[in-house]
Amino acid sequence: MNKKRESFIFGIRPVIEAIKSGKEMERIHLQKNMRGENFRELFNLIRELNIPFQFVPVEKLNRLSKQNHQGVIAWVTEITYQKIENILPAIYEEGKIPLILFLDNITDVRNVGAIARTAECAGVDAIVIPVRGSAMINSEAIKTSAGALYKVPVCRTTKPGATIEFLKNSGLQILAATEKGSKEYTEADLMKPSALILGSEGKGVSAEVMKLADKQINIPLKGEIESLNVSVTAGILLFETIRQRK
Repeated sequence: MNKKRESFIFGIRPVIEAIKSGKEMERIHLQKNMRGENFRELFNLIRELNIPFQFVPVEKLNRLSKQNHQGVIAWVTEITYQKIENILPAIYEEGKIPLILFLDNITDVRNVGAIARTAECAGVDAIVIPVRGSAMINSEAIKTSAGALYKVPVCRTTKPGATIEFLKNSGLQILAATEKGSKEYTEADLMKPSALILGSEGKGVSAEVMKLADKQINIPLKGEIESLNVSVTAGILLFETIRQRK
């Protein structure tokens, strides 16, 4: 996977030109109530290319940059995102049993980094993250992953439901990790092509994604705390997969 240096771009015209030159954006912050022809050109590009964006108060932009940002600050991605539709056929062609991680609503960059590190060690074929409601893959995530985010293909999706349907139609079982799951994780048949869905510790797996799961699996807990850190959950499920497939 090609590495890209994380960079910070501000100003309407510089961001427009960066996008047109092919630079991939991690996220763009736009000042609320922006107007003007240049802004409309930028916003049309953002919508056309499905670039994650957020309208924010000017005070937030001022905290991020002391320069003349003109109401626009953008982050160029550190990694090259891939498409799961391109990756999955190649996995089958290699004769492998696909193992995909789908990270839903995980907003802590350190958790994303820790999960990616474990995923690389466990031989995960790809990590899928929704564009909305996910942590940025920034320098902290890269550092926490010990560089694994440069090694494991990461795929962004603007339509999580459609992506999961694609995985199902491609022969993968969809397993959602939740404390409410009716089946213990050791009872799941992980010899099959699988996509493991992990949600945030606060919100868990979203209802939209959960309803598409073939099974809901749980990790039995003996203490009073009701949930594990999501990166720990990832490690348990991934190495159970390794154990079964060994």
